[in-house]
Amino acid sequence: MADKEKINVALIGIGYWGPNILRNLVTNSNYMVKYVVDIDEDRLNKIGKLYPKLYFTNDLDSLYEDPDLDAIVIATPVKTHFDLAIRALENGKHVFVEKPMATKVSEIEKIEQISEDNNLVAMAGHTFLYNSAVRKIKEIIDSGEIGQIRYIYSQRLNLGRIRDDVNALWNLAPHDVSIIQYWLDDIEPIAISSHGMDYIQKGIEDVVFLNINYPDNIMANIHVSWLDPNKVRKMTLIGSKKMLVYDDLADNKVTIYDKGIDLDNNQFSYRIDKPTFPEIDWKEPLKVEIDHFLDCIINGVECITGPEHARKVVSILSSNSNGDIIND
Repeated sequence: MADKEKINVALIGIGYWGPNILRNLVTNSNYMVKYVVDIDEDRLNKIGKLYPKLYFTNDLDSLYEDPDLDAIVIATPVKTHFDLAIRALENGKHVFVEKPMATKVSEIEKIEQISEDNNLVAMAGHTFLYNSAVRKIKEIIDSGEIGQIRYIYSQRLNLGRIRDDVNALWNLAPHDVSIIQYWLDDIEPIAISSHGMDYIQKGIEDVVFLNINYPDNIMANIHVSWLDPNKVRKMTLIGSKKMLVYDDLADNKVTIYDKGIDLDNNQFSYRIDKPTFPEIDWKEPLKVEIDHFLDCIINGVECITGPEHARKVVSILSSNSNGDIIND
């Protein structure tokens, strides 16, 4: 890619999450949005009124064939991610693909291979790894403050939004799997199991419990559901020294508990002290993520959520379904 002041980018998909991506692309002075693509004419017209200076179209061929286009951001249904990403890479475009990058490990490996062969960036949209609270917790873990990690459990629950293209596991759990992998330095699990139930739509699980065992006796449990009375976005991490709660909906998103049970001379003692709330320099995660994509393209910075990380997330999610989105 020749040196220039701006990166020419196209966005495919302006459904649920696409408008948020578009807002961040437009407000970033280092991007020039050349195309906004969607197959829904009503959606194009609606979003087009907000950005009258942008070019909105349903013609995919025009952007793939444009030699001046540097990058393509893909925010379409999951089943389309792989084909759109491969076509972009084969036409010399950097790609940012919303999570999950694809639905099979073999597909991500192909994305990785083509991107490497063509010296292109392939990035997955695991937005929570660009979340200031998640990164602060990583700093706390690495500092040794909470001691050895024993187990992690997460809850990502709500009443809706029900999907018919993926189940609750593939819709919600990529966030928590990605976060846990990040906190644990992307180590490989040694055992994975999941159980879900389809109450609303046959064959599409509304609630899933995912269990992951890691080396050093670390356990993780992920509970996802769009059939729950309360909206919950919470992760609890238990260490040998302290305990920590990350609540994405709370004002104090990270709480550290100096609590534990110690054994000395065959006697148990309970340690309970006041919780602390680490200071967090908050920035919009999606903005940080979009900035990182740019940094990877221009400066060759290693992508935090590149194919290697994306592959491990999809490997965990597909462990009981042979790589398919919905368990048979």
